[in-house]
Amino acid sequence: MKKLATLFLIIIFSSCEEVFIESDPKDDPVVNFDILWSELDQKYSFFDFKKIDWDSVYNVYRPQVNSNTSREELFDVMANMLNTLRDGHVNLRSEFNISKYENWFLDYPANFERELILYYYLGKDYKITGPLLHKEIDGVGYVRYGSFQSIIDEEDLDYVFTTYKNSKGIIIDIRGNEGGDPANGFKILERIVNERKLIYRHAFKDGPGHNDFEPFKDVYLEPATEKIRYDKKIIVLTNRLVYSAANYFSAICRVYGIMLVGDQTGGGGGAPAGSELPNGFHANYSASVCLLPDGYNIENGIPPDVKVDMNDEDRINRIDTIIETAIDQF
Repeated sequence: MKKLATLFLIIIFSSCEEVFIESDPKDDPVVNFDILWSELDQKYSFFDFKKIDWDSVYNVYRPQVNSNTSREELFDVMANMLNTLRDGHVNLRSEFNISKYENWFLDYPANFERELILYYYLGKDYKITGPLLHKEIDGVGYVRYGSFQSIIDEEDLDYVFTTYKNSKGIIIDIRGNEGGDPANGFKILERIVNERKLIYRHAFKDGPGHNDFEPFKDVYLEPATEKIRYDKKIIVLTNRLVYSAANYFSAICRVYGIMLVGDQTGGGGGAPAGSELPNGFHANYSASVCLLPDGYNIENGIPPDVKVDMNDEDRINRIDTIIETAIDQF
């Protein structure tokens, strides 16, 4: 079953199928705008959850487009319209620009400083095992995993979990991790959870109405008992730049009671789908919803168990407030 859970996420995140317009309408700005608006109207998954009146959005942006609108101007109008969805999985691509919504993290403190960690926590004697940077700090294993786009091998986890088997616990720092392949997260999770659980329910849009979804599918995770495991305390560090597959990772940690320290994650709970407009622009958008067993929708992020921001005074003194807070939990 755990393999099914991993396969399910791999499919929805790494094989975003492009939906091509069957007809061939003329390359007219108004036609392209209307096609994009209609595509989102029928297939975007979070209108009701985010309380977005998509008809009102049309009334604001449609008058900004006419038959004389330039290609660049049309791109800007479309991008501004899509940004009203407040969704990092929504973007517009052309041969001259890529537009995406980024205020899901720009409106919040970074709560992460890479150089501070490299210079004053990892220093010169840390180890690099696959995509993992790690070192023991005050009796706790500190493991930095910056992107789920970087493949983690089973041998990597064997080495890390064996290295810190006598430590008080492990801190997994995924701050700034914007996602990638969810299978990498599952490789970690199956070694640190101790029982099979329902981890979320997932449903795709399957009709033109804003609430037309297929029946929800239950997804389970179970421990990998045949692999090297880590049974001591785990703490995961998060910030607003934790997104998409990394947001799912954080959500599953919440289900299992694994402590999250730092800031709320950035979200990204919808599987991305895509379409190509007649003029060659490509648009991506969220086409599914994900609910935790308690009904919590993960689209807007996962709140931490211990909320803490990096302190400016600490930063000046070369201290990462979030790491230090996590160490104090052991």
